Amino acid sequence: MEKRVFLAVALSVAVLLGFNYVFQPPKRPAPVQPNASQAQSSQPVAAAPVEAPSPATAPPSSAPVPEAQSLVGESTEREIVVENDAVRATFSTRGAVITSWRLKRYAENGQPLDLVPHNVPAGLARPFALTTDDQAVNAVLDKALFKPSTDSLNAASAPGTLSFEYRDASGLSVTKEFSFLPDHPYDITFGANVSKAGAALIPTIAWGPALGTGRISSGMTYAPSSQPIYYINGKVERIAFDKIPEHRMVEGNVVFGGVDDHYFLTSIVSPGHPVRLQYEPVPVPVAGSDSGLHFVSWSVRSSDASSKLRFFAGPKDFQVLDQTGGSDFTRAIHFGFFGALVTPLLKALNWVNGYVGNYGWSIIILTIIINLAMFPLRHKSVVSMRKMQDMQPEVKAIQDRYAKLKMSDPARQKMNVELMNLYRERGVNPASGCVPMLLTLPVLFAFYSMLSVAIELRGAPFMGWIKDLSTYDPWFVTPILMGLTQFVQQRMTPATGDPAQQRMMMFMPLIFMTMFIWAPSGLVLYWTVSNLWAIGQQVLTNRLIGPPQRAGGAAAERRLKQAGGGRTDAAKERK
Repeated sequence: MEKRVFLAVALSVAVLLGFNYVFQPPKRPAPVQPNASQAQSSQPVAAAPVEAPSPATAPPSSAPVPEAQSLVGESTEREIVVENDAVRATFSTRGAVITSWRLKRYAENGQPLDLVPHNVPAGLARPFALTTDDQAVNAVLDKALFKPSTDSLNAASAPGTLSFEYRDASGLSVTKEFSFLPDHPYDITFGANVSKAGAALIPTIAWGPALGTGRISSGMTYAPSSQPIYYINGKVERIAFDKIPEHRMVEGNVVFGGVDDHYFLTSIVSPGHPVRLQYEPVPVPVAGSDSGLHFVSWSVRSSDASSKLRFFAGPKDFQVLDQTGGSDFTRAIHFGFFGALVTPLLKALNWVNGYVGNYGWSIIILTIIINLAMFPLRHKSVVSMRKMQDMQPEVKAIQDRYAKLKMSDPARQKMNVELMNLYRERGVNPASGCVPMLLTLPVLFAFYSMLSVAIELRGAPFMGWIKDLSTYDPWFVTPILMGLTQFVQQRMTPATGDPAQQRMMMFMPLIFMTMFIWAPSGLVLYWTVSNLWAIGQQVLTNRLIGPPQRAGGAAAERRLKQAGGGRTDAAKERK
């Protein structure tokens, strides 16, 4: 029994350590504006030629293209602002592209978070830049000054549309149309028509480098830098930054696809027909950093030139993603192996927070609810372990009598027979203390996974010094409390192993405290509350079945003598 308990704990620690090792986040470098030499060195490595390259990698025209006279356009570059309750977007008439997409409800360094990065080399595409197979047309599209349909647009209370138009004497005609809905503030429905001399051209729509957060969380969390993500053939694929050259292009019926990081996502949503996604790595050197910054430039080309495509640029909030693209789109959140359990837990956390209004207290309340539901299993486990503890002197006496025999000796099998007879006489199942505990582990790991990726905790304060539940405790109070409560819980738990194992188990609280020192404070808060609950449950169990007998008890010693040094009655009859 003690070996099973020790194995269960060891496996739990191994999973946590392995998870932390595999998803170990890099150190967050300070963003700086790269100089000219850095910009030159950070250009993506040339790849094998592909059909219709993205704007980020499109080769420049070999010869200067004479500028045609503009027939419909602007004389000077200016900005157009589109705003709703959640986003403030800035468009430039030069190229009719987005230069800023600021999320009002999410801050970075005290300012609204901008999903369009500005610390990337100059000359790369901006969101909704267009390219075609005609390089002469591309050169014009990059510099053209489009005429907007309005000087500003408020899409907070009613649907709105912003369109841009450009025509010149060469026969080039381009229109771009952006539609916005107040119910979906992070959505953009985009359509483009490009023609030259009356012949329609199929454009590639570039987003350019994404994302602009630069936020990489420290601690035991899944916290990747920007990476390609797409959902095709019933499976979500996430491509590590260093693997992008091997997965530059994706074609087919993509459900969604784009670039994400830990908390945010830019993506095409439910195109409804085959599209082609293309990715390019954009490394940006940073002074004093070995790894620098990692951005990913991406573009999409539709098989239907006349169709409009829906884009999303916002938080990986479960409710927002579900309203945008249904349950398939929520898979953009990396819940891990226990995703089936994480989803109801996250819904429950948001439901509780709807009444409480503080995610710290919501975590505490939900932890209590979960532990209350698991109370019967834990109580059964503790009672069984108590019975095993009381039997330890008799178990050890049987084991000592066979200790000198080799494991391969057939006579040693008699020890197992005597032990099973002893368990039967005492009405104890050796696995009954371990199995209930193991059944609770999926819920614990699911809760752990949820708190690691839930954007709801980003920037969410709890109380006092804890201003952000998604980052570590700056005063390290909660990790220390977690270690102390786990130590108390360990001391109160019935000990069924030998003294050496028991001493080793007493180091577990210190190991866990060290592991969680940089973990998100919301996760540490959950673990601490779970420990406090376990302590309270142990106190209640002790009142119900009596205090533990650490020394085995005089009654057990008398049974040993009566049993002839450890034999059970059944064993003596066989003798």
